[in-house]
Amino acid sequence: MAVTMSQAAAGPPPTEEAEEDEGRSASRSDSAAGEGSLDDLLRHRCPLTPSLSPRKRTTSQSKTEPPLLRTNKRTIYTAGRPPWYNVTGTTFKEAFVIGLCGGSASGKTTVANKIIEALDVPWVVLLSMDSFYKVLSKDEQEQAARNEYNFDHPDAFDFELLVNILRKLKKGKSIKVPVYDFTTHSRRKEWKTVYGANVVIFEGILAFANKELLKLLDMKVFVDTDSDIRLVRRLKRDITERGRDIGGVIKQYNKFVKPAFEQYIEPTVQVADIVVPRGGENFVALDLIVQHVHSQLEKRKQRWDMSALASAHQGQPLPRTLSVLESTPQVRGMHTIIRNKDTNRDEFIFYSKRLMRLLIEHALSFLPLKPVSVETPQGTVYVGKRLSGKRITGVSILRAGETMEQALMAVCKDIRLGKILIQTNHQTGEPELHYLRLPKDISEDYVILMDSTVSTGAAALMAVRVLLDHDVQEDKIFLLSLLMAEMGVHSVAYAFPKVRIITTAVDKKVNDKFHIIPGIGNFGDRYFGTDAPSDCYESDEGMDF
Repeated sequence: MAVTMSQAAAGPPPTEEAEEDEGRSASRSDSAAGEGSLDDLLRHRCPLTPSLSPRKRTTSQSKTEPPLLRTNKRTIYTAGRPPWYNVTGTTFKEAFVIGLCGGSASGKTTVANKIIEALDVPWVVLLSMDSFYKVLSKDEQEQAARNEYNFDHPDAFDFELLVNILRKLKKGKSIKVPVYDFTTHSRRKEWKTVYGANVVIFEGILAFANKELLKLLDMKVFVDTDSDIRLVRRLKRDITERGRDIGGVIKQYNKFVKPAFEQYIEPTVQVADIVVPRGGENFVALDLIVQHVHSQLEKRKQRWDMSALASAHQGQPLPRTLSVLESTPQVRGMHTIIRNKDTNRDEFIFYSKRLMRLLIEHALSFLPLKPVSVETPQGTVYVGKRLSGKRITGVSILRAGETMEQALMAVCKDIRLGKILIQTNHQTGEPELHYLRLPKDISEDYVILMDSTVSTGAAALMAVRVLLDHDVQEDKIFLLSLLMAEMGVHSVAYAFPKVRIITTAVDKKVNDKFHIIPGIGNFGDRYFGTDAPSDCYESDEGMDF
């Protein structure tokens, strides 16, 4: 049974701008969800910010750009999410999904944005049902141009695609969301990439109209706004933002919008957990929603358990997927130089690059080859080998992994490169994805994932998970590092047994600060001659958990 949240207030009735169209991830750091009685909630109400300034919308929501949000206290990165995976590579908990339903122009997106701003969680995704209108035929597009196509009927939406995408988001996977163009009544060719999050807010007029969809919603909120207010907002939006005439808008409203609300939308209030009258101006309702979400997130809190990671594989033999470059006198001599704390920066860089080149040449020998015959200048046939895959892509874990790119490019002509940046969340101690740039169509490639050193394997685990989220096959991922600790090798191999691990040396120990012993020091500092930021996963070393 739904709980109706109403707020008593003196003065004129609250008003609300037309639905906000900013479908982006966001959070706010100064929320203070109240606890205890209703009076406490009124006294300690979340400092919900005013709704964002209106902007024109000609396409559907669910945007991911810009990839960050700056509040008055901090910058929140919105292009990534925590690595919700334990040492076995399986998820800790699923994302918390909030469903927002209500009539057209009822203020669903405004409510969603205000919830996001008050939640104070670093990763939130806003997914709009507007993105999932079906592709119209030519006849249907002509009907839409004459305001004779019913966009408010359940048959207008691609529920199969919507359920599939929301299910993946709930599991923390990255997905691609279609972008619907309201001016042409069609989908654009470019789809938006969206990453999983702690919280997913899904809003739409028929958010509660599909049984499979309802199963994915952890909390169902119905935004109840007076029909006259909704009509005024729809008139303003469709005329000023979508270039439609007032007669066509009213005709569409009376013929389709109003009947669809009465038949398909209004009855779904019965499945709602909470009913919010007056939308974004109902602060008491929003405060209680935020408080409930916080309590649910606390129950399913994800923690990166480094102690469990460290002790999970003690005494185990090294995995078969590990390949260590032969420790020739030359290789051992170069290790002696770069491990020496008194080695100057020029020599450190020179011999590190030599080792990187040898490491990459060694790694390429594990790529599958197929026999091929070529004709030599002398007119005879030579039977040789050629890569049996589509292509090779290099991906570096910033910033120290980037030092290996030059050696890779020297060996592999015209290779494509990608980059991943992982940093520590000081509040949770979790590694988080802050920057990602991968080449298109990477799913069919052999990927050489590069990091200078691997101690615990935390950064490598997340980087591999990101590649898998982009449909790269596990057995096509090659993790390369100059130096690894046994702990990191075991962690990666146990979580992802098909990933090939290749290094020039493996050290046995990791100290209480998770530094490799005897180790090489902070590779990035020594290579670049700088002091590394304390929150960087600097090649999996020097990380403050």
